[in-house]
Amino acid sequence: MKVGKRMQKYNEYKQFLQQKKLWEPITYLFFGGLTTVVNIVVYLVFREGFGFYYQTANVISWIASVLFAYFTNKLWVFEAKTETKQESWAAFGKFIFFRVLSLGLDMLCMYLFISILATGDLVAKLVTQVVVVLANYVFSKFLIFNTKKSEKK
Repeated sequence: MKVGKRMQKYNEYKQFLQQKKLWEPITYLFFGGLTTVVNIVVYLVFREGFGFYYQTANVISWIASVLFAYFTNKLWVFEAKTETKQESWAAFGKFIFFRVLSLGLDMLCMYLFISILATGDLVAKLVTQVVVVLANYVFSKFLIFNTKKSEKK
């Protein structure tokens, strides 16, 4: 199948899912899944590969996954448009602010699961990521990327 036909099929599929209001949740789950993979892989590299303390490895994995998530959310999930550099920096600032809140949630959940409930750190990481992904979707959809998206329609 040629590239032009693939793009046509992709656009038809995207339009169908947008009409059903499914495009955004599906792309968020897809890129959220990739963000979670980035988070866990970076965590394991620093925890197991370099022997970092679990909270330190968690912060490093958070930074890597937040940068990945910002660009995928802005460009492909919410298709947010910014007119000026100031708007771009403001959106990035809001994104970072709400991700810092979710980092607190992430750290709290990791602490509860590992230090209080004595679960393994990988199990704790997997369960925590579900909670964090849901919180981040709410923040992104309603508080960060909502203004330009609503004007676009």
